[in-house]
Amino acid sequence: MTLTLTNTLKGKKEPFVPANPHHVTMYVCGPTVYNFAHIGNARPAVVFDVLYRVLKKRFEKVVYARNYTDVDDKINTAAKESGLPISSITERFIEAYQSDMTALGVLPPDLEPRVTEHIPDIINMVEQLIARGHAYAAEGHVLFDVPSFPAYGALSGRDRDEMIAGARVDVAPYKKDPADFVLWKPSTPDLPGWDSPWGRGRPGWHIECSAMIEEHLGNSIDIHGGGQDLIFPHHENEIAQGTCAHDGELYCRYWVHNGFVTVEGRKMSKSLGNVLLVRDLLDDAPGEAIRFALLGAHYRQPLDWSAKGLAQAKRGLDRLYGVLDDLSDAPDVPLAADLLDTFEAALEDDLNFPGAIAELFQLAKAARQAETAEDRATYKAALREAGALLGLLQQNPADWFGRPAEDDCDTATIQRLVEERFAARSARDFATADQIRDELTALGVTVEDHADGSAWRRTG
Repeated sequence: MTLTLTNTLKGKKEPFVPANPHHVTMYVCGPTVYNFAHIGNARPAVVFDVLYRVLKKRFEKVVYARNYTDVDDKINTAAKESGLPISSITERFIEAYQSDMTALGVLPPDLEPRVTEHIPDIINMVEQLIARGHAYAAEGHVLFDVPSFPAYGALSGRDRDEMIAGARVDVAPYKKDPADFVLWKPSTPDLPGWDSPWGRGRPGWHIECSAMIEEHLGNSIDIHGGGQDLIFPHHENEIAQGTCAHDGELYCRYWVHNGFVTVEGRKMSKSLGNVLLVRDLLDDAPGEAIRFALLGAHYRQPLDWSAKGLAQAKRGLDRLYGVLDDLSDAPDVPLAADLLDTFEAALEDDLNFPGAIAELFQLAKAARQAETAEDRATYKAALREAGALLGLLQQNPADWFGRPAEDDCDTATIQRLVEERFAARSARDFATADQIRDELTALGVTVEDHADGSAWRRTG
């Protein structure tokens, strides 16, 4: 099997071939830490967490970096509004982000660099760009000279007029070209700033990631990820900086971008009041269910978030954990060599989450039908391993269902009865369905029917 990824720079799906097969490097743009993470922030964290898991399975060494932007005008505004020091704002929301992502089963990256820890590296890169004729200082600012890089625009595929409009460039007399963007800008006394050859100031947004990549991963990396909204201008500008600072050396081999998240068919915005914070969703659903819902669409496609979709994800996990619960008595055995071939083929085909999840349910179906002790143990290992690649199914089923491990009430039996009842209802065999409902009631279980299946909960 060959891992393939859609490379935004090439506009097509390509086999993934790292520069060094023994050492893969990946960088993903992390959050600007001035508020709590919303569900749109969570999607790239989950998407690239799965890619990280897949890469670690295939390659000897993987170094994954995801940054924190802890100096930004939005942070400055939040600090002024709250009356707190900027460092208090950023520390609070870094901790909150880490807590929320842990709840979603996101593994910590190998590196989590912060912009404020890399100011000397940023200044050094700006100096390199000036020395190579790709940047210039003007009135306390330093700007990248876009016309000096003829390949500018290759990632986004935009023409010059579109790029200028899309970047919402400031009209400033000190710019040589309207498309030129800021690498360094002056700070007033009330704003954070650092001494530099161009006066006290702070970095522009785009130069930050390029400098952190250079410091931790080298001049050239294998994968750069982020949301589609970052393609232009952020990632376009990163390519310009990173390439020109290193005399034309390739900045990144594969650019991978995830699609947007909408809510009930509408764009998330404060004005619509539909910005869903991860921590609020965690009050209503397990983090694993939120993660499963985020994996419900192909990563490159838009994902429409809904309460119905989250409930469906929870029911899907109930089914899968019900199977694992039924296999609790099966011993732990090594994974059979070829049992996950179809699952992994789907996952390695440009992270085809829907295809991989469909295969996961096929494994669960086969596990439920397994009769011999050997087959039961084999399918248990397969479900755990497949789940691990998606960041799912690693809990004890008893914990998932919220019961003591020694509970006499067999969750797997309940799940089997619920599924048998749903099948009877679908076949319009209502007498059997009612009979099974009575059995479930006697077990202290209430059933709620939905178009795609039935959910259940204990009432006693």
